[in-house]
Amino acid sequence: MSKLVIVESPSKIKTVKKTLGSDYVVMASKGHVRDLPKSKMGIDIENDFAPKYIDMADKKELIKELRNAASDCDSVYLATDPDREGEAISWHLAQLLALNLNEANRVAFNEITESGIKAGMSNPRRIDMNLVDAQQARRVLDRIVGYNLSPFLWKKVKSGLSAGRVQTVALRLIVDREKEIEAFVPSEYWTIDAKLLAGRKTFTAAFYGGKNGDKIEISSGERADEILSSLNKSEFVVESIKKGTRNKQPAAPFITATLQQEASRKLNFAGQKTMRIAQQLYEGVDVSGVGSTGLITYMRTDSLRISDEARNAGVKYVLGKYGSKYLPKTPRVFKTKGVSQDAHEAIRPTDVFLTPDRVKSSLTSDQFKIYNLIWSRFVASLMANCIHDTVSVDITAGDYLFKASGYSVKFDGFTALYEESKDVDSSEGSALPPMNEGDLLKLKSIEPNQHFTQPPARYTEPTLIQALKDNGIGRPSTYAPIITNIQQREYIEKEKKSFKPTSLGRVVSDLIVEHFKKIVDIKFTADMEDNLDKIGSGQLVWTDVMSDFYKDFEVSLKKAEDDLTGKRIKVPDVETDVICDKCGKKMVIKSGRFGKFLACPAYPACKNTKPVPEDEVTTPCPKCGSKLIKKNSRKSGKKFYGCSNYPACDFASPNVPTGEICPECGGYILRGKGRKYCMNSECPTRVKAAKKK
Repeated sequence: MSKLVIVESPSKIKTVKKTLGSDYVVMASKGHVRDLPKSKMGIDIENDFAPKYIDMADKKELIKELRNAASDCDSVYLATDPDREGEAISWHLAQLLALNLNEANRVAFNEITESGIKAGMSNPRRIDMNLVDAQQARRVLDRIVGYNLSPFLWKKVKSGLSAGRVQTVALRLIVDREKEIEAFVPSEYWTIDAKLLAGRKTFTAAFYGGKNGDKIEISSGERADEILSSLNKSEFVVESIKKGTRNKQPAAPFITATLQQEASRKLNFAGQKTMRIAQQLYEGVDVSGVGSTGLITYMRTDSLRISDEARNAGVKYVLGKYGSKYLPKTPRVFKTKGVSQDAHEAIRPTDVFLTPDRVKSSLTSDQFKIYNLIWSRFVASLMANCIHDTVSVDITAGDYLFKASGYSVKFDGFTALYEESKDVDSSEGSALPPMNEGDLLKLKSIEPNQHFTQPPARYTEPTLIQALKDNGIGRPSTYAPIITNIQQREYIEKEKKSFKPTSLGRVVSDLIVEHFKKIVDIKFTADMEDNLDKIGSGQLVWTDVMSDFYKDFEVSLKKAEDDLTGKRIKVPDVETDVICDKCGKKMVIKSGRFGKFLACPAYPACKNTKPVPEDEVTTPCPKCGSKLIKKNSRKSGKKFYGCSNYPACDFASPNVPTGEICPECGGYILRGKGRKYCMNSECPTRVKAAKKK
């Protein structure tokens, strides 16, 4: 009696097959097998928004193989990923294979391990049509917005543009932040730091205010000078010392958002890369001495729940590795903030005893980094608090008060293993020298420092993900694609790890905000996410949600078309410092078939164009000694290294010159693909090398 099990990814097949044995045939759908057509919207709006799915062209052979296998087997189990997307794939597979939707043929694996697979197979259920409808609602909603807004942007801004429902809201966040930064007016303020000597040790105390404890803000250099003048010849005396302890709690185990944030901070990984590697760890890796097994639980989750089995195993590990003092007196339980579907556990290792060091030789470098992060965070979350001994000192000087604070680690606790990174550096001070109340301190130096209030910071990937999460925009599986999409569309760009909108991004955002205010309203988008959750739990009917949305959207679209009849919005050019060598104007950046290029703003009177200067090379041009820069070929789009003094110097090569001269012919030596070679194609050394091949 053979049974067919269909998973999503081929990388799961080996582990699932090993666990289930020879009675089972295991195949992979390789993601979706049916989808909406690309050439048209594929939504019958008049008929309850019915989607018109088609078999994916590149999956026809696979669908045939799945049908043949299903007809040869006695039963079929659908084991696609345990989320809405996976539920929809199972539903499409059931339709293609003519399975009975009332039968319990859907199984879910929260982890691709022997215990996880057996647990899933022992609890088959029917396909959850509420989850399918929630996925359909999102797909249809995004299709309607995208297939209407994109043509609108083509007509009013520029052909080839694209607009997405949730992505445009994320773009709005970045654009709004940039406008805040531009509108920000800095305010001057001053601080005064006194370097004091207690015994033989120096420490710094900061000016606080009046001797009576009132805080004093110093708004000008003149005021700072007044305070310094009144402090002249004042004695610095220890007024009071407060000692205490501070408990520092470990961070919760990872959910999707926090994993992407921490991987960005600690490893400089983009969200898309982090999720791709986490998917590999979930689907299964061949571990030396163990075999093929999934190393982490499902990585798309917003729940902080941990199973008792996993907690007990983690406690056992900590006990054996660190001892009982590294465990809290009562188990720590993290509570999920806001709405959580709680369908899965937090992201954790499937077997805590498969330590990073034990599996390192079986993983790629990037896989090891992500696994080490997940494993360490999970184990640390079970450990005892870190305890600091704290001290704060009030110091009087004349009529004023200075403060100093510091800490020392009394017990390292979870920090023996892991500490969470922060987006903003927080200065907690350091250990202070021993002091007693009434001690007279020696002043070594006192300095006023001018400061200006800073505008809000641009979003980085971690802070943007946090903003999306806090505002209820998107869900765990969508954070990385949202950011990737608006980057690929050139609506935003990275500048020193921070996102800033491009001119095009600002135009698109402003246009949609003006004419489709509701669609890019943050609260409306968050409410729509809640509605999708309610569809998934059976509280709402998806077609009703679509109908309510479309009524307003259709009106907004028609009004926008009417308001902008005959109008086209120009995207401001980005001016550069590169001077057009034909007419002397500053050249601007344009986008074309092969990417960005420099163009003269006087076009069509001046048609001069140039490649955008890219990375500067430290090696000078071997022909004239000017700087070399990386460029893109206008004809092929391929990169090459050319002289910045072009056209006066025409040096160009596919690889970087080493600065060396060929001893055979006097040509330039280049470095490419791990070897050095002469640029001269007729050089005897190159001819000999070609003959050897």
